[in-house]
Amino acid sequence: MWLLAVPFAAWAALRVLGLESGFPAVQLIAFTPYVAAASLVPLLVALLTKRIWPAVLTAVATVALAACVVPRWIADSSPDPGGPGLRVLSVNMLMGGADAGTIVGLVRQLHVDLVALQEYTPEARTALDAAGLDDVLPNAVSYPKPGVTGSAVYSRFPVTDLGYRAFPSTFGQAQAAVTVPGAKDVRVESVHPCAPASSRLSHCWERDIAQEPAATPDGAVSLLIGDFNATLDHEKFRELLATGYRDAADVAGAGFEASWPYDERWYIPGVVLDHVVADRRVGVGKVSVHQVPQSDHKAVFAELVLPKG
Repeated sequence: MWLLAVPFAAWAALRVLGLESGFPAVQLIAFTPYVAAASLVPLLVALLTKRIWPAVLTAVATVALAACVVPRWIADSSPDPGGPGLRVLSVNMLMGGADAGTIVGLVRQLHVDLVALQEYTPEARTALDAAGLDDVLPNAVSYPKPGVTGSAVYSRFPVTDLGYRAFPSTFGQAQAAVTVPGAKDVRVESVHPCAPASSRLSHCWERDIAQEPAATPDGAVSLLIGDFNATLDHEKFRELLATGYRDAADVAGAGFEASWPYDERWYIPGVVLDHVVADRRVGVGKVSVHQVPQSDHKAVFAELVLPKG
């Protein structure tokens, strides 16, 4: 019985204390919601077999894990900052291969004002232009690059190019100032730190995500939109939020809308790697995910309300 109870207790301690580091812990901690649900099994077995101390240990682990994950199902109160709305979309284009027509269709269908693109290649830019993205979102900060490091922000509103945030890992992020009439100044980045896919890359992910810009609660409104390669169960991601951000899906009670993997080549449970992270002054409405053919990520859509300018 202890062989069943101890792993769940260790996982709960790792998650609560934020001790995950290196490979494979950084990867595995993303599956905490599934572990929380599975922890009910050893608890039930311990109760049925009247193994009191294993039952107590597993019960503590189950409660701790539930406290970490259940709030994502529950919508939080959101401020009404009194400014204009901003509808945003994030799409990881899987080395530029995501279906451009679907992306432009989502922009039109959801009345998107701003889209952040990751893994944005020269071929992706050509395909999006041909599909009519420039017609609906005519302003862009665009850094197409071969492979997975390209990045872009397209907007209905005027933008100023603030450059390409280059990480030591060679991943990077398009940065834009967006002028939304009636709102405070807005800064947007199309987020994409490297993925913790191996022992070497787990450390590059930790370095990259540590360089994501902190919130500026007394300055410009900051929005980080994209593929963080992180979930709410990663301590590094929670540290970033603690600077003055909120995760839009968590606020909306949609924190279990998995965005990856969406691809027939993968047979693992879905996790929430893509996020709309907004300054805590920003109001949050609906959040949803949408399939995009030829991408291994779902697109993430969020309705935001900006502070009045």
